Amino acid sequence: MSRDTISEIITSIRNADMDKKRVLRIGSTNIAQNIVQILFREGFIENVRKHHEKDKSFFVLTLHHRRNRKRPYRNLLNLKRISRPGLRIYSNSQRIPRILGGMGIVILSTAQGIMTDREARLEGLGGEILCYIW
Repeated sequence: MSRDTISEIITSIRNADMDKKRVLRIGSTNIAQNIVQILFREGFIENVRKHHEKDKSFFVLTLHHRRNRKRPYRNLLNLKRISRPGLRIYSNSQRIPRILGGMGIVILSTAQGIMTDREARLEGLGGEILCYIW
């Protein structure tokens, strides 16, 4: 049985956000590092640091949370896995979808590495659509 590391990353971030947790740990892999860097750069997470414990390393993420208690809690992060091991979804540079008219981002795996939809359009690259974040 194979592990889908991208789904594990997305699910753990989504679960921490729904549970109103501020700090979360995910395993350190190259894919996780690229996705976490994109989330940090785009402002979806507040802080990232790499931590080593014995022979394992992992990322410690700090999530944004609203402190307004007058309204019911709403999730700040919405993540949706698109391409999965059983069904790969590819797109060329002209057909990369826009999420909420450009307010959200699409994370793609291209020949130049993992990047956002804006970067892929500027480079003229297509690739596998990994997930949507808004």
